[in-house]
Amino acid sequence: MSAVPDVLAPGVRVVFCGINPGRASAAAGAHFANPRNDFWRLLHATGFTPRLYEPREQHELLALGIGLTNAAFRTTRGSSDLRAADFAGARERLAAIAEELAPDVIAFVGKAAYQGVFRERPQHGLQRRQLGATELFVLPSTSPANAAVPWEERLRWFSVLHDLTQ
Repeated sequence: MSAVPDVLAPGVRVVFCGINPGRASAAAGAHFANPRNDFWRLLHATGFTPRLYEPREQHELLALGIGLTNAAFRTTRGSSDLRAADFAGARERLAAIAEELAPDVIAFVGKAAYQGVFRERPQHGLQRRQLGATELFVLPSTSPANAAVPWEERLRWFSVLHDLTQ
């Protein structure tokens, strides 16, 4: 079980898949809850949301066709604390989400999330691999630990994904 439950329901068009809950997210019981994480600002800046949402409002994303999950459930201080065993069953779980909910895209928020699930290093953007009819897309991580990737680069990739899902 995760300290941060999935936000999923029929009708989601895009599912954002983080790597795992950090301590701030676990404490809040909400995805991307670290106030320095750019996820919510990027969703709004690229038009996924009509206004800036707070992590505690995560369930309101379902009405916009947006779902949230994580590749690994274990809470850690940082993603470097994860082990391969933390991703056991993740591929099958995401395949079940793709089959049952049929989102257009599962978007991995960070290369490490995709790599943990599929054991291969991706590039940013649309992947060759699919889960059934669901496309897979890799975004830059929005974590404050990924501060080396500038806002403009993150914004660009979120915009590409937004255009793909319209």
